[in-house]
Amino acid sequence: MADPSKVTPPTKSASEERARSKKIGALASLWPFVLPYWRLMLAAIAALVGTAIISLVLPMAVRRVVDNFETEDAALLDRYFMAAIGIAGLLAVGTALRYALVTRLGERVVADIRKSVFDRVISMSPSFYETIMTGEVLSRITTDTTLILSVLGSSVSIALRNVLIFIGGLILMLLTSAKLSLLVLLIVPVVIVPILVLGRKVRALGRDNQDWIAASSGRASEQLSAVQTVQAFTHEASSRRMFSGLTEASFVSAKRRINMRALMTVIVIFLVFVGIVGVLWVGANDVRAGVLSVGSLIQFVIYAVMVAGGVAALSEITGELQRAAGATERLVELLHSVDSVCDAVAPVALATPVRGYIAFEDVQFSYPSRPETTALGGITLNIQPGETIAFVGKSGAGKTTIIQLIQRFYDPQAGRITMDGVDISLMKREDFRQYIALVPQDPMIFADTALANIAFGRPDASRLEIESAAQAAAAHDFIMSLPDGYNTKLGERGLMLSGGQKQRIAIARAILRDAPVLLLDEATSALDAESERSVQNAVDKLAEGRTTLIVAHRLATVKKADRIIVMDEGQIVAQGAHDELVSEGGLYARLARLQFTDGFAID
Repeated sequence: MADPSKVTPPTKSASEERARSKKIGALASLWPFVLPYWRLMLAAIAALVGTAIISLVLPMAVRRVVDNFETEDAALLDRYFMAAIGIAGLLAVGTALRYALVTRLGERVVADIRKSVFDRVISMSPSFYETIMTGEVLSRITTDTTLILSVLGSSVSIALRNVLIFIGGLILMLLTSAKLSLLVLLIVPVVIVPILVLGRKVRALGRDNQDWIAASSGRASEQLSAVQTVQAFTHEASSRRMFSGLTEASFVSAKRRINMRALMTVIVIFLVFVGIVGVLWVGANDVRAGVLSVGSLIQFVIYAVMVAGGVAALSEITGELQRAAGATERLVELLHSVDSVCDAVAPVALATPVRGYIAFEDVQFSYPSRPETTALGGITLNIQPGETIAFVGKSGAGKTTIIQLIQRFYDPQAGRITMDGVDISLMKREDFRQYIALVPQDPMIFADTALANIAFGRPDASRLEIESAAQAAAAHDFIMSLPDGYNTKLGERGLMLSGGQKQRIAIARAILRDAPVLLLDEATSALDAESERSVQNAVDKLAEGRTTLIVAHRLATVKKADRIIVMDEGQIVAQGAHDELVSEGGLYARLARLQFTDGFAID
């Protein structure tokens, strides 16, 4: 097992470090989510106040019963007993109502928070995920919201109830016996000091624990998503050690938090009950002296226990509130994350029908995570409507970057990209992306049916249209051979499919979208020769009348392109038809010779 002391702590951003200095007031960030359900909140508060009042009335009923034990009026004693039972019944009903209302409110608010956070992160550009692990985002959506649910669903109501009981109990204690109450009040500062001092440490440890959990979840997500690679390189033992180390570090962090909370609880409860015993001793002497009745002393003791219980409960709940405050800060960070790619305040709409004219005007771009490396350097390129353009070049030449910029996953540092003459940065991203169909190099297959995966391209498509798209992509036959045909679940990331089958699903998805701009990023790289020929025929038909951009290393797939763009180190070094480029020599001719035996060029 890995030594937790040797595991590197999770990296924290400056904003996360600053968040450690905040207090429980961070929970105020939840208010916008609570406010829409103000009626439910008021009903819950009414039930909470009602149960607190009933709890405070109950000791008075007990006093009446005790002080009338020796009364000769048995009917009066019976009425006091019945009143006590009635109050207990009201308390039971009120408590159940409070639980139902508060829990429902908590579940509703947390559901809204989860949706808001997901709505935010699903629209963030890829640059956001260059600096944060997907697993950590998921940890915040699940673990952190679970903490908030615990607080909203129970801790806050318990805290408010105990505050009411504490205040009401103190007032009724003063009315019962001012002398004994003053003695109790002397204990309060002694109890509050450790709550404030140790509570601050508990909160810091709670935040640290959440950071370790997020780091652990992030690493686990990364390893599991690449489980085949992990197993292929016999990396299981190393992965186990890494995850074990992070998990153990999380446990050690949790243990420190637990020990600190336990210490705080011991100190607070001991001080409270030592004080109660001392006050009870003084009260007993007052009863012997005839200053207090037995019933009044019992009433006072019950109130003192209730007040002490309230303080003890608040000391424990403070730790929960502090952990929830940390969780809230982490979620608010996601909600307030600034995306490097934003829609225009007043977006411009594309004129319809969309022609698919794309232009790069002196575009310069570097990835945010690698600002010192130029991905594209001053690219100027005009792609006519209906033209088929192929991008070739060595790995890292900038071909896929072109595809990503057209979809506005990133914004260039200089220059601009237009579609039908309109700068794409002036349009709403989802507005112009609906006119683009993409077949990526590593197609994403969802853990759903084959039918649903193809329909992802156009959710309103009919079954006939979906099957026609699959046939055009040479996917229909292998789909029909699956256990349930089009209704077969394909597994997470399509684990039950081969690489070629995944690409054919992705191509069918793009065919179904029927968009005026088609982007093919190594779309046929995982296909066998026979399937590639079938798919290439489908792609050729699909490309007719559409602006098509093809990224490929296999030059045989780009020979029919209207124009081939040769790229090297982020620059366009040559462009033209296949035969022209081969006859010119240069990079394209060298790439062509490398792909054919004995240096013969492509015919």
